[in-house]
Amino acid sequence: MELIGPISQLVSLQDLSLKGPINDSALHTISNAGIAIDNDTIVAVDTWDALLAAYPNAMITELNGTYVAVPGYIDCHTHLCFGGNRARDFALRNAGVSYLEIAQSGGGIWDTVTQTRKCTEKELTQIVIQNANKQLQLGITTIEVKSGYGLSVEEEIKMLRAIRNGNKETAADLVATCLAAHLPPKDFSGTNEDYLNYLVTNLFPVLQSEKLTNRIDAFIETSAFSALEIAPYLQSAKGLGFDITIHADQFTTSGSEVAVQYGALSADHLEASGGKEIELLAQSKTIAVALPGASVGLGCAFAPARKILDKGGALAIASDWNPGSAPMGDLICQASILATFEKLTTAEVFAGITFRAAAALDLFDRGRLIAGNKADFVLYPSNHYRDILYYQGSLRPSKVWKSGKLVSA
Repeated sequence: MELIGPISQLVSLQDLSLKGPINDSALHTISNAGIAIDNDTIVAVDTWDALLAAYPNAMITELNGTYVAVPGYIDCHTHLCFGGNRARDFALRNAGVSYLEIAQSGGGIWDTVTQTRKCTEKELTQIVIQNANKQLQLGITTIEVKSGYGLSVEEEIKMLRAIRNGNKETAADLVATCLAAHLPPKDFSGTNEDYLNYLVTNLFPVLQSEKLTNRIDAFIETSAFSALEIAPYLQSAKGLGFDITIHADQFTTSGSEVAVQYGALSADHLEASGGKEIELLAQSKTIAVALPGASVGLGCAFAPARKILDKGGALAIASDWNPGSAPMGDLICQASILATFEKLTTAEVFAGITFRAAAALDLFDRGRLIAGNKADFVLYPSNHYRDILYYQGSLRPSKVWKSGKLVSA
C-alpha cells in the first residue's frame, strides 16, 4: 500500500454521466487530498489526513509543492505509427491548394503509405515508442493507435506488430486498431469490393491468430469507401467478434449512420454531421469522437460538439495525431481550442478526454480517480483545475503516474 500526497486539489470525475451535457458544478474536488494505491490500482481517494489515519502502515510518497491531480488522459484516436511527414502538404494547403489536388499530385495519405512501407518493423516500433512517450509526458496514459498506412496484408501486419512491440516498451497502454480500410490502395488491381474481400479473407485470420487487435476501423467517405461498399466488410468483422469504429462524416455524411447501424463503439471526425446525424448518435450507444486537431490542420469546421452534448450524446475528444491533417498531437491544446469554439464546459472537456474516451475503447477501469480504477493520474503545478484548459496546453504536467508507477517527472 502506498499513499501519495498531499495534493492541493484533486478532481475525481466520479458520478459524472457518460452522456449529455455536464455543468462544472458537478465536478467533485477534494482539497488537501491524497491517493491510496496498491500495485496498479486505486484503493481510496480522500483527504490526506483521512488516508494517513486509515492506512497508518502504508508507504508514504510525500509531495512537496502545490499540485492539482486529474485522471490520466485517454487519447482514443491516433495514427502515431507512420513513416516520414507531410510538411509539404501543410504548406500547400495554406497556400490554397485543395486536399484533393494535393492527393492527386502525389501527396495525401498515399504519400504516407509510401513512406511507411519503406520502414522496417523495427523502425516503426521505435517511432511508436517515441511518439507514445511524448504523449505520456503530456499526461496521456492510454493511447489508441491505428494501422492504415500499409494498405496490404503484409504491410498492415507489419504496422500492427510494431504497435504491439511498442506497447511492450512504453509505460503507456497502447490499444491497436486495424484501419486497413483507410483508402483503396493505388497498387491493388481490382475494385474496392475486391480489396475489402481480400482483407477479410487474408488479413482478418492473422489478426485473430496473432492477437494483433480486436478492433476494425473503416473510412467512409467519397475518397475512400462508400456505405454500400463497406457493409459486407463490417458484417464480416462483426461476425468474427471484432469491435467496430468508424471514420465518419469528415467531409460528407453517411458514416455516422453506418456506425450506429453496426453498433460501432465510436464514430470519429463528424465535422460534416448535421441534425439527422447528431440525433442518430445521441440516441445510440456509439461514442461521438471530435478530432479538433484535424479541423485546425485542414482549416475546416469543428465537429458540432455542443449540439451533440445538448442532444444527449456521449462526446469524447481525441488528437487524431497523424502526419497529414493533424500533426500537432497535443490533446490538451486541441481540447482547449475546441472548448473555446464549441462552448464546452471544463467538466465536459475533462470527461471527453478521460472516461468518455475510455468508453470509446470499451475500457471502464480508467478515466476517473475512484477506488478500483487503474492508478493513472496526472499532477499539474497549480492550485486549481481551471488553469489546465486556461493555458491551452502550455501548462505541462509535473508528474505522471501510470499503473501506480511514476513514469514522468
